[in-house]
Amino acid sequence: MTGFGILWFILIAVLIIGYFALDGFDLGVGVLYPFLGKNERDKRIMRDSVGPIWDGNEVWLLTAGGALFAAFAPAYATSFSGFYLAIMLVLFGLIIRAISVEYRSHEPGHEKLWDVCFFIGSLLPALLFGVAVGNVIAGLPLNAHGDYTGTFLALLNPFALICGVLGLVHMLAQGAAWLALKAPLGEALRGKASRLRRLFAAIDLVVFVVAAIIFFVAVLPNSNGTLSVNVLAVIFAALFIIGDVGVIACGMDDPKRDVLGIVSAGAGCVGLVGMTFASLFPNIIPAINPAYSITIANAASSDTALLAMTIIACIGVPLVLIYHVIVYRAFRGRIK
Repeated sequence: MTGFGILWFILIAVLIIGYFALDGFDLGVGVLYPFLGKNERDKRIMRDSVGPIWDGNEVWLLTAGGALFAAFAPAYATSFSGFYLAIMLVLFGLIIRAISVEYRSHEPGHEKLWDVCFFIGSLLPALLFGVAVGNVIAGLPLNAHGDYTGTFLALLNPFALICGVLGLVHMLAQGAAWLALKAPLGEALRGKASRLRRLFAAIDLVVFVVAAIIFFVAVLPNSNGTLSVNVLAVIFAALFIIGDVGVIACGMDDPKRDVLGIVSAGAGCVGLVGMTFASLFPNIIPAINPAYSITIANAASSDTALLAMTIIACIGVPLVLIYHVIVYRAFRGRIK
């Protein structure tokens, strides 16, 4: 296990954190859309709150996928073959979400169709990403070649499903926090969003406790050493809890705390992803049979390739960050 392999394990975690923290809230807005968008004005505010930024937020997902392919090709092959149907559903959701955002304003008469597509295209990724992570944590049935030997229904196990619910609820809290930040003051939409962010953050904590109980009772004892509960994982878990508590503490009537709400929700994203990677290390995809687990040591590309990737990342990541700063500054403030 080389230093470059560990570095790229950390960098992929950072990329996934970036995606979860940024695209999580606009997926949450999409899931909340049919429930909070009771009239055309509210729907327009919700669409305008994510319209200028959703596509830039997805850059982090594309980059994470590309980095996994280049840095840990066996892990990429196993995850994309084992989760093939789930990944296709996610891609289908992301595609129809993108189409619905762009087409709704340009195709009069089909607004309801595009509204449904926006909801479905947001719900599928928000739920299935967590299900996939839950299966990775629990360990996959792999053979000596790294091929997934289970079925699609086996992926819908209780722990994976509760992880899917955990991810979905957290994105709903993010989405509500973002709407509270962006909706005009005095609008009923902002009041509803500020109440919902507290509700979803509280539910998030309850689901997290349920997931933790299942993890310690059923998953960790059967992990055969592929998972660990270390100090770093505990710190990230504490950060997640602090993030949810921060969202709950924002209140409903003080707009000055709306920034705290979205920042606290983002801290929760850092906690969840960081806790997952800290528990997995040095494994990338644990197998039920530990001998077949995909680890940093047996999956990392050559040091030469990883060095080249590191140089490219040092150039590309700052450019992406600069892009985000420009876009978020250009569209800062509440929707007018």
